[in-house]
Amino acid sequence: MISKVKNAMSSLVGGIIPHGHHHHHQQQQQQQHGTAQNGGTDGLPPRFPYSRPEFLDLTPELLQYSTEHASRPVIALKRDSRLPWRTGYAEVINAGKSMLNEDQASCELLYIRKMSSKQQRCSMLLEDSGDTTGIPMHFWGVFDGHAGSGAALMASKLLQLIIRDRLCDVAHLLENQNNPPPICLTKNGSPFQAEAKKGACLDGEEQDGLLDEPRFHMEKDISVESLVMGIIETAFRQMDDLIEKEKESYSISGGCCALIVIHLLGKLYVANAGDSRAIIVRNSEVIPMSYEFTPESERQRLQYLGFLKPELLGNEFTHIEFPRRIQHSELGKKMLFRDHTMTGWAYKTIVEDDLKFPLIYGEGKKARVMATIGVTRGLGDHDLKVYNSNIHIKPFLSCCPEVKVYKISEHKHGSDDVLIMGSDGLWDVTTDRDVADAVSTFLSSREPNDLLRYTLAAQDLLMGSRGVLKERGWRLPNERLGSGDDITVFVIPLAGAELET
Repeated sequence: MISKVKNAMSSLVGGIIPHGHHHHHQQQQQQQHGTAQNGGTDGLPPRFPYSRPEFLDLTPELLQYSTEHASRPVIALKRDSRLPWRTGYAEVINAGKSMLNEDQASCELLYIRKMSSKQQRCSMLLEDSGDTTGIPMHFWGVFDGHAGSGAALMASKLLQLIIRDRLCDVAHLLENQNNPPPICLTKNGSPFQAEAKKGACLDGEEQDGLLDEPRFHMEKDISVESLVMGIIETAFRQMDDLIEKEKESYSISGGCCALIVIHLLGKLYVANAGDSRAIIVRNSEVIPMSYEFTPESERQRLQYLGFLKPELLGNEFTHIEFPRRIQHSELGKKMLFRDHTMTGWAYKTIVEDDLKFPLIYGEGKKARVMATIGVTRGLGDHDLKVYNSNIHIKPFLSCCPEVKVYKISEHKHGSDDVLIMGSDGLWDVTTDRDVADAVSTFLSSREPNDLLRYTLAAQDLLMGSRGVLKERGWRLPNERLGSGDDITVFVIPLAGAELET
């Protein structure tokens, strides 16, 4: 069977075939697949069985082969596969951190159209009827799972549908971007107009005349762009709530960081909750499009929550940060500290409460919330607790993304201008500038009409962070350690809409 897998892998762009196969490792993977597909440790069936992104179209043999930790084969689009905008994609499994690849990805073209009253009354997640009328919405998503792939799998399949359905609710407002959305809507979605003054006549011509007059002295102007941003933000919360609700009936393991890009009406909306990253490379210039949410970057928010609700700390943690752990012999001494009100440091007298473990401990990639998790935003993690305790960590984790907007229609883009999305496995060992230089150099060596150029560019970036297997592990050209994490990369040409036509 392995020879068949090797032959099939040769049809994948950049699929790297190892020289050997580890039987014991394969048995472990099959056992893990069985657990993922037949039910979790709680006896419930999985919400979605383990798989790789549908657009890869992997056979069961290739799916099995993609889990090889020893060789870490690069999985990319088949030569005859096409994603919207000629998007490039590549992924690779971790070096042994987890049995399966916990990253997931999505790339879809959906359509926004006004829903019938019957559809509005139905539950969310309308089935795609194949109707291509309406406003096109391109969607790309990278979901970096942890403590299991269940939450990442579920989000990769449903988040785009939640966003699509909520945009369908206001499709009639999106059609004219120059008009600000009404402040108030009736139940059927049409604008609701409050009375101008008590006893005003609300029929005939006087009603029509009143519609053009300001109703209140203070009335904010809300843009359609802000409406779309708000819909994306609430969709993340709705997705998180859905994971929690469906955990009652299904096994949905772990949590995930979520990074998505939506193209709608000439604008790119980039929403990030977690530590994945997106950058735009335009004329070799780097434009950051996301902000990473970690215990260090969100220290003050986390400390403030611990200050407001000390019961969440379980009498085991302190919200105050010190440069190091405090010794009992240091009680009564003065030590540097900072809390939620501070960016700098000051001295305080050490008291008994300060001997508790700090809410945030460690630096850089080793920083953890409650000594457990290294990201502070994402989806899922509803059951996550501090080790060997009953202290829940979810109250400190936010599902709310930061949304940035790039007005793609206001710029002229060349074939080498791209948006790069990657899970943290890509960025752990490289910088924005290095990635931008690498992708610019690679694309400049390929013909603009090469249908595989963006997938090959994604593969090149991925291999640059994974490195090459040597005696001392996966190594980069400078002999530093390569990334041992799952790595997922999208390379999206900003001239993609023009390339498709």
